[in-house]
Amino acid sequence: MAADERPARARRRVLWMVVFALALVGQLAVLYSPVTTGDIDIPFGDKVVHAIIFAVPAFAGVLGGLRPWAVAALLVAHSIASESIQHFFLADRMGDWGDAVADVVGVAIGLALALALQRRSRRRDAPSRPRR
Repeated sequence: MAADERPARARRRVLWMVVFALALVGQLAVLYSPVTTGDIDIPFGDKVVHAIIFAVPAFAGVLGGLRPWAVAALLVAHSIASESIQHFFLADRMGDWGDAVADVVGVAIGLALALALQRRSRRRDAPSRPRR
């Protein structure tokens, strides 16, 4: 990587960390808000929402420079904790282990997409080898 590309890469990482932080704030609002929007009228819509609110921070965290295993551990632990908190401590909410499964699927999707994008970017940025 050329020296002039480093500031641009650093700015992209900062941007992705801002997206990561905002995604976590949104995730907290969706998971712990006492007011629910009601049932979603598409089949498994609730599970799709759960997968998305965990995929986005997983994706952004890895692109922001966090280690994938740390992002996965944090988000999977939060998935389990959030469903437990909803079940035992929030009167207006109900914990659902199916939601936790959807959360973990979302984490896996977010990590897979971010790692694939990083791999593609590295291959593109790598100097080409002369053909023999």
